[in-house]
Amino acid sequence: MSRRFGKRKEEDEYASDGDNPPKKSSRTDDSDGIVVCEISKNRRVSVRSFGGKIMVDIREFYVKDGKQMPGRKGISLGMDQWNVLRDHADEIDEAVGENS
Repeated sequence: MSRRFGKRKEEDEYASDGDNPPKKSSRTDDSDGIVVCEISKNRRVSVRSFGGKIMVDIREFYVKDGKQMPGRKGISLGMDQWNVLRDHADEIDEAVGENS
């Protein structure tokens, strides 16, 4: 089975991580939902409704024609998946600490 991929974007089309620190919290309205925080210059966490279901979206963005657009790289978690991830945050932090 073959996988279909779109055209590869040129490197300068993507917003870079840059030297600026990410915004800790931003609850601004986005056309797709509420941007909860920007993890880095080109990654953000937002909460949106899709197909009548609330989703937590963690996604990379790129710049096209001066506007930030959502990229393919990311994940949308339904409320059941979000709750599992949130409930295991302490275990995740512990594992990160052990592997640092």
